[in-house]
Amino acid sequence: MRAAVACRACPVCGHPGVEEGSRRDDRYGYPGDFPLFACSGCGHKFLVAEFTPAQIEDLYTGYYPRKDVAPAACQTPFDRVALVSWLDGDKRSAFRWVAPGTRVLDIGCGSCGSLLYLRSRGCEVQGVEADRNVLPIAEHFGLKVICGAFDPANYPDACFDYVTMDQVIEHFPDPLRVLTQVGQILKPGGCLVFSTPNGRGWGARLFGTRWINWHAPYHLHYFSRRSIELAADKTGFRVLNLASITSSDWLLMQWEHLLHYPGPGRPSAYWTKLPAQGFGANLESLAVGATHRLKMNHVVTRLMDMLGVGDNHLVILQKWPEKMGAPDP
Repeated sequence: MRAAVACRACPVCGHPGVEEGSRRDDRYGYPGDFPLFACSGCGHKFLVAEFTPAQIEDLYTGYYPRKDVAPAACQTPFDRVALVSWLDGDKRSAFRWVAPGTRVLDIGCGSCGSLLYLRSRGCEVQGVEADRNVLPIAEHFGLKVICGAFDPANYPDACFDYVTMDQVIEHFPDPLRVLTQVGQILKPGGCLVFSTPNGRGWGARLFGTRWINWHAPYHLHYFSRRSIELAADKTGFRVLNLASITSSDWLLMQWEHLLHYPGPGRPSAYWTKLPAQGFGANLESLAVGATHRLKMNHVVTRLMDMLGVGDNHLVILQKWPEKMGAPDP
């Protein structure tokens, strides 16, 4: 037990954050332990991990697995039958909430599947991605992607109908600054749609330090409903939708994550696609896969979402012209 509890101000509301232990990279083996804080005011949780630009590039380009993704293997997501789509939680993705024929910037476009989907719906699309491994994918499909950090100076003011961020806002050191910058490039009445893990949902509570979405040190912020509302209000947005919608695959990943949990500083066989260690691990993976095929994970995930305690927030914010640039209350 620690003799003293460290405190740090919440980056959303400014109230004291109390340390709740630490988290480490239990997927790809990036070294180090990073302290986790929980805000006593708005319930926001945040990781303290400070990187130089060179370290950030190494973190994503050297450790994230996209370096092994072949461009030809990337496919355009499609809309499925309503019941299947609902069971799987397809609507947890920000890009599925964008109106056809609009102008869209996807920040953190990853392997470009979101851009391909939006382009197939007649949207004019651009992307931003920190991982240089996606550039061959973008070039293969003729997509306009800027590699590096999001910078609003790369775009005219008020030029996009939508900005989307799927599992991205939690990666930024200063989320309020990013929201303000997004408001700068959105048209009046335009929308920011984003998804982000729920650090106060059932998964975080049940699985503790082994919850898959701590994902340290890549994830720096874990929003509560209250911290989302406060962040929107402080940066000139109003909340149009705040829902709990989670991929049913996440629960399958959670079980596999537990089965292949690595030691400190070591990559996970599951996340890095290394061979499983031993016959027992393979047999357990087969059993976990069978429960998923029987839709047991789907039922649990949908129930938790209906109770509002799912692992993922889906958020739609609208730029509120009357509030842009207004001083903090």
